[in-house]
Amino acid sequence: MPNLQNQIILVTGATSGIGQVTATELAKMGAHVVILARNADKAATAQQEIKVAAGHENVDVLLADLADLDQVRRAAAEFNARYPRLDVLVNNAGLILGAQRQVSPQGYELGVATNHLGPFLLTSLLFDKLKASPAARVVNVASTAYRMARPNLADFQSARSYGAFAVYANTKLYNVMFTQELARRLRAHGIGNVTTNALHPGVVASSFGSAANGLMSAFVQLARPFMISTEKGAETSVFLASAPAVTSTSGGYFDKKRPEPVKSAFNTPEHARQLWELSEQLTNTQFLA
Repeated sequence: MPNLQNQIILVTGATSGIGQVTATELAKMGAHVVILARNADKAATAQQEIKVAAGHENVDVLLADLADLDQVRRAAAEFNARYPRLDVLVNNAGLILGAQRQVSPQGYELGVATNHLGPFLLTSLLFDKLKASPAARVVNVASTAYRMARPNLADFQSARSYGAFAVYANTKLYNVMFTQELARRLRAHGIGNVTTNALHPGVVASSFGSAANGLMSAFVQLARPFMISTEKGAETSVFLASAPAVTSTSGGYFDKKRPEPVKSAFNTPEHARQLWELSEQLTNTQFLA
């Protein structure tokens, strides 16, 4: 087990499921863990549970809904004021929504706001703290659902054609493309002390997908007996956040702690650049341009 005694690690979506297990396991290795969560009561409960499991008090809370970019900015400003650096950022939070299209406070489709734009902006705003670490890692939780993605950047907000699972699959591909484009830009800028990798956690038996209905809900119910535990689902996130074996690996996509090729016709360098620039525009940030 790696010793993370001097590491400061931020995990989003860490009040339940694989996010909480990830935060707990990293805290047990000695890390000073900061959990970013939407709900103050759930965050307080998770914070206490992680402290007890880890046997130390270095577990802090930041409150923000990733879908609300103003809240992301406030939380990032709070982190930047409180901590000298960021050694690991685990962009874990994500959701599948229901049959009706919903929008964020900024008017963006809620799935793309939560699963892609929020993490993109958070990573951008915390990037100086990542660069301040001797060896920082950005870990993005994607999903093998990316293989079913059929993105249309001209209808990025799914205003013309909306489906809950289609949005989820698209945003999971965006997570992978963000990871690969971030790795490319880090290399282009000569930044060697920050790496980034994405992963598929497995199909996990948690409350994830509980808001879905229709075909997605039926799939979740049918698949539940074959799903893996949250502990098993968190293993690759923990591995990418802590293992010495991947210290210098960047731009990879992992499943069961092993690198896997990304199979998507949409995943081209040109589309990755377009996605990055569109994300900058919608979040009003400039990031490794």
